[in-house]
Amino acid sequence: QVQLVESGGGLVQPGGSLRLSCAASGSIFNINHMGWYRQAPGKQRELVAAITNGGTTNYADSVKGRFTISRDIAKNTVYLQMNSLKPEDTAVYSCNAGKVEKGLWRDYWGQGTQVTVSS
Repeated sequence: QVQLVESGGGLVQPGGSLRLSCAASGSIFNINHMGWYRQAPGKQRELVAAITNGGTTNYADSVKGRFTISRDIAKNTVYLQMNSLKPEDTAVYSCNAGKVEKGLWRDYWGQGTQVTVSS
């Protein structure tokens, strides 16, 4: 089992910044990747950014150049720095970790944190 605890959401004005954190604990050995997804009301959940255990990053086109995913291996924590936020970035952001356990792929999720971009 992997436990993911997110923090850092909140209300911010357009053009502002927020940093989300996701701390992993438990059976973190062999986590393949960690990432952030978001879901806005009435929309499907979408990948925002991900980072593999090798450090390769991947971003949604809508956030490229504005968001940066990074990690602190010693703290088992992944961060999402969000700059130049737009109202359309408003969503519940959830941390995700993926790994193979007993030959099967498992996805783990955090509880989600609300990000609201509004003036």
